[in-house]
Amino acid sequence: MSEDPDPVVADLADSVFQVAGLLRAKFDATAAELGLPPAQAMALANLSAPAPMRELADWLRCDASNVTGIVDGLERRGLVRRQPNPEDRRVKHLVLTEEGERKRALLRQGSHADAVALFALPRKDLLKLRELLGRIAEAGLGAHAARTVRDSVPGA
Repeated sequence: MSEDPDPVVADLADSVFQVAGLLRAKFDATAAELGLPPAQAMALANLSAPAPMRELADWLRCDASNVTGIVDGLERRGLVRRQPNPEDRRVKHLVLTEEGERKRALLRQGSHADAVALFALPRKDLLKLRELLGRIAEAGLGAHAARTVRDSVPGA
């Protein structure tokens, strides 16, 4: 049986989830204003350079078959196009169209404005929060990478 959770850590986890939920709700509202479903908006916001569909699936943490539907919707809206990779024509890279770049910029501007309002703290507090969250994320990514390597080695 595990020991009781540290109440400070539990409160921190709850707060992080609440803040993430607020950011996501505001992001979704901005996406709706631009006529985009949330999944398409998340994909669009994170396409800054041509990227393979597999990379987008990894970032969105979803199956590649789900990304196909998301990309189909973005393509129908004229926001992305699929471009064959010159080194492997089976791999399709997603490229933003001019309209896609415009909508991406609007989406990111709206999200930034919402974040500025949400994080209305003194500058020194913002810098400290950024540092602390960065350290936590870095430690978590390191732990994730270690688990991934361990899980990929037979018998480890």
